[in-house]
Amino acid sequence: MKVKEKIKKYSQEQLLKFEDELKKEQKEKLYNQINELDFSYLDELKNNQTIDKGKITPIKAMTINEIEKNKSKYEEIGIKALQNYEVGTLLLAGGMGTRLGSDNPKGMYNIGKTKDVFIFQRLFENLLDVVKKCGKYIPFFIMTSEKNHKVTTEFLEGKNYFGYDKNFVKFFVQEMAPCVDLKGKILLESKDRIATSPNGNGGWFNSLLNNIEAKEMLEKYNIKWLNVFSVDNVLQKIADPIFVGATINGNFEVSSKVIRKVDPFEKVGVMCNKNGKPSIVEYIDLTNEMAVETDENGERVYNFGVVLNYLFNVDTLYKIKDNKLPVHIVTKKVEYINDDGVLVKPSEPNAHKFEMLCVDMIEYCNSCLPFEVERKKEFAPVKNKTGVDSVESAQNLLEENGYKL
Repeated sequence: MKVKEKIKKYSQEQLLKFEDELKKEQKEKLYNQINELDFSYLDELKNNQTIDKGKITPIKAMTINEIEKNKSKYEEIGIKALQNYEVGTLLLAGGMGTRLGSDNPKGMYNIGKTKDVFIFQRLFENLLDVVKKCGKYIPFFIMTSEKNHKVTTEFLEGKNYFGYDKNFVKFFVQEMAPCVDLKGKILLESKDRIATSPNGNGGWFNSLLNNIEAKEMLEKYNIKWLNVFSVDNVLQKIADPIFVGATINGNFEVSSKVIRKVDPFEKVGVMCNKNGKPSIVEYIDLTNEMAVETDENGERVYNFGVVLNYLFNVDTLYKIKDNKLPVHIVTKKVEYINDDGVLVKPSEPNAHKFEMLCVDMIEYCNSCLPFEVERKKEFAPVKNKTGVDSVESAQNLLEENGYKL
């Protein structure tokens, strides 16, 4: 579709308001961006209220006690898969450290006390523990965003990937979505550039496939499983052989590390079935009765929260990659230029951003293993500067687990 046709179809003529003022290369840049961006996100402004909450029922988790009984068996299966390059790891690192008071990517945040200990460093070191155990490097994909790709790659190259073999590390950039004002008009951040934001962590597999080098590594090693994890949990085990082995042994299409909730109403996504298929539902979608519901043993049935550490079967990912994920609309403050070409820095939320979430991919899988891990040993998120899930709480948990900061 030609640029002007596309603009007319979506009633976004304001994007070319300053066209006559642009130099040839600026105009080309803007036209290319219009061509590349997916304007169909705008349709979600009409459709968003129809996301199906479905019928929610419990799903059985593999508890720590059950895992312990078969630990050696699962570990053996997992190590063999890792040694055969059947497992790749994929870090979702598109975010910035804004809530931590940093202008850098979140992974560059330094959580050390007496020495430098970067979030990226902790994740690479956790993965290196598995490399030592199985004697082989593990293919490592890192998803960045337009806003942090350059600084992320330069930082990790400068740190020599914290001792990881760079030949096993491939970067790719997550796709972007346009930012629109509250009336549905796409904003310009400058006269020759549309305001955009990352399209959430749900589009990671298609973004990987759109990157030649990343796709080549996926195919070169014939990777069968991808362990997808978030950047902010500095205590998580990555490519955990026991987790891998339990998933393969049970022939699951996906598995998710889960932790027991500290109380029935903890604000975490909960593993369950929805309309008979595995799903993760937000805490706000659980009624009070469901949150406290127990089984015949007195155990709460909606008691396991997710930590954004999943193991996906790659064949399944190929099957579901064209399925349309729900688009979540969030309202945020977005800088833009007004009709006079003047930059506006809003003090209140003024724009919609469009996001797809990794958790929604679970619903397209036919089977899922919720795999319980010990909170104090595998869950130390760094989301805030102080308080709950903060730098300080993560530092305390790392020190309790014997890490020197």
